[in-house]
Amino acid sequence: MKMKKYILIITSIFVVLFSSCENYLDLSPIDAIGSNNFYRNADEVNAGIIAIYDGLQDIPEYEFALTEMRSDNSKTRNSEGEWAQFEDMNVDPTNATVSSYWSASYNVIFRANTVLPHLDVVTDKTLHNQYEGEIYFLRALMYFNLVRLYGDVPLIDKVVAPEETEYFVRKPVSDIYNFIIKDLTKAISDLPNKDVVEEGRATKAAAQALLAKVYLTTKNYAEAKNLLQDIITSGEYSLETNYNDIFYSANNSEIIFGVYYIAGDAADGEGFSYAFSPQGRASGLNWPTDDLINSIDTATDARTNTLLYWNPTAGSSGDWACGKFLDPNNLEYAGNTWIILRYADVYLMYCEAVLAGGNSSTDGTALSYINAIRNRAGLAALTQITPDNLLLERRAEFAFENQRLFDLIRFDKAEEVMDAFSKTPEGGFEFSPTDLLLPIPQRELNVYSGMTQNPGY
Repeated sequence: MKMKKYILIITSIFVVLFSSCENYLDLSPIDAIGSNNFYRNADEVNAGIIAIYDGLQDIPEYEFALTEMRSDNSKTRNSEGEWAQFEDMNVDPTNATVSSYWSASYNVIFRANTVLPHLDVVTDKTLHNQYEGEIYFLRALMYFNLVRLYGDVPLIDKVVAPEETEYFVRKPVSDIYNFIIKDLTKAISDLPNKDVVEEGRATKAAAQALLAKVYLTTKNYAEAKNLLQDIITSGEYSLETNYNDIFYSANNSEIIFGVYYIAGDAADGEGFSYAFSPQGRASGLNWPTDDLINSIDTATDARTNTLLYWNPTAGSSGDWACGKFLDPNNLEYAGNTWIILRYADVYLMYCEAVLAGGNSSTDGTALSYINAIRNRAGLAALTQITPDNLLLERRAEFAFENQRLFDLIRFDKAEEVMDAFSKTPEGGFEFSPTDLLLPIPQRELNVYSGMTQNPGY
């Protein structure tokens, strides 16, 4: 896995000198150049935007530990090193992965803020709007992850100098969400539909789906429902017939937005597949818990063979491993697309919006959406939707896709579920509600005197 050290304020920008590709976003090669006297035309602005996508490649390399492994879904295989802190929800502020994720996220934000002031050189109005929408979408995506993982965070909306210390303090969660909503609302108005952009670039539907999830998180169910209905009626996306094809069929109809990699490429290949393998770090990360396995009807659920991979390397008995994102031909530099938003999520978010925090719903449209997903999995249709059966469906559908912890928090079930899991023999740790937020990295506290730590750390 590529390990890149970033700081919150840096004085150079990495941009991509890229060759065009007919079918998808080409992220290589990367050269380091200064922004002075750059951004003179649309091509150079596009190069800067490609650099934002390139920075995005670092995010999935850490995120599984901060999300899936801090839920009841996954763990380390052998409880080794700092990685074991995530499965015990006992994360130290000096944890390198926590710090790396923070830095990688703010690096993407920095790249976005670097390009944004130079859009005036793009004289083609359609192209100008697309580039602007991409920047706002990618910046909002980073802030949405940061605010859910760390709570109050610094709000950096431009390239700042070291003496601008007012930017190096944490802003309230409400301010961050208002900023995200503003960015995504602008992105929706700017971004084009799927059929007119390169594969891998942000689209209007991607911004709508992300904003819908933001609205669900802030309990604005009506606005979320409207956005999701727009995506559904657009007809741009559809469920894949075969669940496995979502993860192993390029450019499929279900992916709304993902992070793209190039198989076998040391610069642009992904390393999380290797991390999940028995040969990877800590002899295997993102390893399924028994609790996850037992929550799935493995005898009848057609998703089982994709979700779980039988690992024969653990002696004669073997054990189960994460079955998604495997690439045995390019284990260390694989080419899997990391999926952030997909159409099944739109269907299930619509069900959540219809439920609107209530105890149950028999809405026919919502039932048709959740049952379409269950039908693909070979499961019987539901006659009503409840928070519990919707959470259970989301757990099976999106296992290992970094959604479980966020789902539990959004449904107001995280304290209940994680406290119960912590008391099981498999959990075996002491849970506190303050564990639902990560610590602010100690490095940030050391550098910025105005930075404060989260409670419990």
